[in-house]
Amino acid sequence: MKNTQILSEKTNLHPRNPHRFRYDFEQLIKSCVELKSLVFINKYDSQTIDFANPKAVKMLNKAILKHFYGISYWDIPENYLCPPIPGRADYIHYIADLLASNNNGIIPIGESIKVLDIGVGANCVYPIIGSSGYGWNFVGSDIDSVAVQSAEKIIANNDSLLGKIDIRLQTSSNNIFKGIIMSDEIFELSICNPPFHTSLEEATQGTQRKIKNLVGKNTSKSILNFGGQNAELWCEGGEEKFVIKMIQESATIPEKCVWFTSLISKKEHLPSIYRALKSVKALDIKTIDMAQGQKISRIVAWTFKPTIKNT
Repeated sequence: MKNTQILSEKTNLHPRNPHRFRYDFEQLIKSCVELKSLVFINKYDSQTIDFANPKAVKMLNKAILKHFYGISYWDIPENYLCPPIPGRADYIHYIADLLASNNNGIIPIGESIKVLDIGVGANCVYPIIGSSGYGWNFVGSDIDSVAVQSAEKIIANNDSLLGKIDIRLQTSSNNIFKGIIMSDEIFELSICNPPFHTSLEEATQGTQRKIKNLVGKNTSKSILNFGGQNAELWCEGGEEKFVIKMIQESATIPEKCVWFTSLISKKEHLPSIYRALKSVKALDIKTIDMAQGQKISRIVAWTFKPTIKNT
């Protein structure tokens, strides 16, 4: 299979993101031979996959994780979220810069840095990237027991992840941090990619719009190319309500985490989120713009620590 494409740079991604260039399918196939049968030459004479095909997207992720992060085993249950890895990597690299901002501009690396991933998912991708790229230790929480089991299996089958990532089940739908953070734990960071939609109906409509954009025609398919269970895609009140709840709960444990952070997909949610942060008297608030594919997203970070200094 001849690769005639030029690997153009995606300049909207973080400068340290290894996925800034178009996928080099020849190299990815060397890492994951199963990907070969799913790669084809498109009308632009470039190699690609069918991004509306869940099997192809999942196999691409397997290849990326093996090639860039040394992950020999990675799998997720059917219909669970199969995330686009370049955007996930961007979050990790931007929060590394956030840590550097109060460490004399130097990104802290190693297992002394402990990160809490709220909603780790069955894919465990954020901890994989953070532990592989920076040597950080992670705790990943999820309210879905199947997702927890899947993430634990990924860790158990990769020696490089053993002892670096701890997965915990959140047993209460009313809590985010409570029941997860232990009494003797302190985290440098918490991260979260909150449920985006407000209802199952809205999530389904979003699924159908995305598939239509991918295949260029109407479709009755009900499965998103990246999958997603209810807790991954929607919750009552959607992203806005979830993050406000997270902010309110973070104020009850200000000493437990240096920087609390969350992705915010909709910019119209920012005013209410800023009001919530003001109401709990967050001492410092940062908004970090980042691009994820065709959409612009951002990270909102806040702290209750009075000693945070920008350098």
